[in-house]
Amino acid sequence: MPILRSAALFVLAAVLEIGGAWLVWQGVREHRGWLWITGGILTLGAYGFVATFQPDAHFGRVLAAYGGVFVAGSLLWGALADGYRPDRWDVTGALICLAGMAVIMWAPRSGS
Repeated sequence: MPILRSAALFVLAAVLEIGGAWLVWQGVREHRGWLWITGGILTLGAYGFVATFQPDAHFGRVLAAYGGVFVAGSLLWGALADGYRPDRWDVTGALICLAGMAVIMWAPRSGS
């Protein structure tokens, strides 16, 4: 069950961070205004809180592992929200990143 909780927290963190960055992007680059930018900044702040709920207490490990989730999530977000079409190398790289995340977070460790 801890792995499912951890995975759910990573998904929520990805939605908040990528979504917040996208809102700021839309507010600035697409001229949607300060309301979008402010929403993005608040959403990015919420990402930081979600990251603290990971069962592993090692900041470096959690953030390093989250990098893999961020890569894959960003490609997915771009495909769903902006019409970006990842090629096979994008998908391959994202899968490698997710595999790295799984090793960093969930590999058995002695003494942990």
